[in-house]
Amino acid sequence: MFKLRWLLNLRLHLLAFRRWYLVRLYGMDLHPTCGISLKAVLDLNNPRGVHVGAYSYIAFDAVIFAHDMTRGLRTDTFIGERCFIGARSLIMPGIRVGDGSIVGAGSVVTRDVPPGSIVAGNPARVLRSGICTTRGGCIKGAGYLAQDDGWLAEAERHVAAR
Repeated sequence: MFKLRWLLNLRLHLLAFRRWYLVRLYGMDLHPTCGISLKAVLDLNNPRGVHVGAYSYIAFDAVIFAHDMTRGLRTDTFIGERCFIGARSLIMPGIRVGDGSIVGAGSVVTRDVPPGSIVAGNPARVLRSGICTTRGGCIKGAGYLAQDDGWLAEAERHVAAR
């Protein structure tokens, strides 16, 4: 039990350190409560163009671009609040993912995503609109993260205060 807790603690410290150096050294706009997988790729050619909102989560192997070398384009890419970006998704430069949206795994997002919608596919298309999400992009009422537990809210306030 002690080893498991130690490994979990190490992982949380690694994630916090990664967020710290992406914000401090590269100048990315990452909210303190956002979650980014260790294997997620954020654009380092235009790091100031990456913006991730509060309580959003970016899964493993997801790629967020803020530049396009073929067109010589450097632009801002925005991920809203309470969003989930699925594994191995590509968010192209200049895209805005609206608040409370979910991007399915393996999607290639080439157009703006409206708030409160689920998109998936290549190119990504809107599958459902009018959804309501909670922390980490969980659909309200689905799973333990979607419940409004006091201990989870207290932990988020503690993380945001750092």
